Amino acid sequence: MPATPESKVKAAVVKLIKQYGAYYFFPATHGYGRSGVPDIICCVKGKFLAIECKAQGKLPTALQDREINAIRTAQGIAAVARESNLDMIEQILKELTDDKKSNNT
Repeated sequence: MPATPESKVKAAVVKLIKQYGAYYFFPATHGYGRSGVPDIICCVKGKFLAIECKAQGKLPTALQDREINAIRTAQGIAAVARESNLDMIEQILKELTDDKKSNNT
């Protein structure tokens, strides 16, 4: 079965997460899960990071926007990853793992 554009983004994001040694998982949202939760939940040096993966040109749904905004309101970090902005995801990971910046908590 060929990879979908979104699954390619997920694979690229996971590769980055692993390079930075972060804890991550894909939350189950069917059945007892919560709808709209981002695709990947991470803990990076004690910081909460949630990443919604989208194919190029696709937008988060209203439920996904609600969850992203709730995470940001709670002072967590939430981002939408696409093939075109993987450098932004890497920059977030880099900043979260930079000992000079993460020691101020």
